Amino acid sequence: MFRDTVKNLLDEGLKQREDLFLIDFDVLSDNSIKIIIDGDNGVLVEDCMFISRAIEHNLDREEQDFSLEVLSAGATTPLTNKRQYLKNVGRTLSVKTTDNQTLEGKLTQADEDKILLEWKTREPKPVGKGKVTVKKQAEITYDTISQAQVVIKF
Repeated sequence: MFRDTVKNLLDEGLKQREDLFLIDFDVLSDNSIKIIIDGDNGVLVEDCMFISRAIEHNLDREEQDFSLEVLSAGATTPLTNKRQYLKNVGRTLSVKTTDNQTLEGKLTQADEDKILLEWKTREPKPVGKGKVTVKKQAEITYDTISQAQVVIKF
């Protein structure tokens, strides 16, 4: 029942801020609430505070003792929501597929059904010695992605 109340308050808060979306939500047996959010334009501390207040200000600590933690999805957090792919178009992703293939490339497109990765590789020339740079791409449907995350290069 407590979990449902918190989830309803969370949903209401997210309705007021349509640029934010839920990545993970959990209520543990000791009433520790952990919420991870992301946003179409990133997440600021103020966004976490907004969601935290939307929940905390509508719960009575006299009735229920709880702790509340609202976090933003980190840079190395795996992508789990289609909206995360949309906001990361143009960045390099590492994608592991359900058939254990790992691809790394620039995310050039993302829609409701699939993503498109592009990368360059060096391959032997068809005729003669040496190698040539070839541009490759892969269209990957969301249901064949087992894990994906942004690659951070320094």
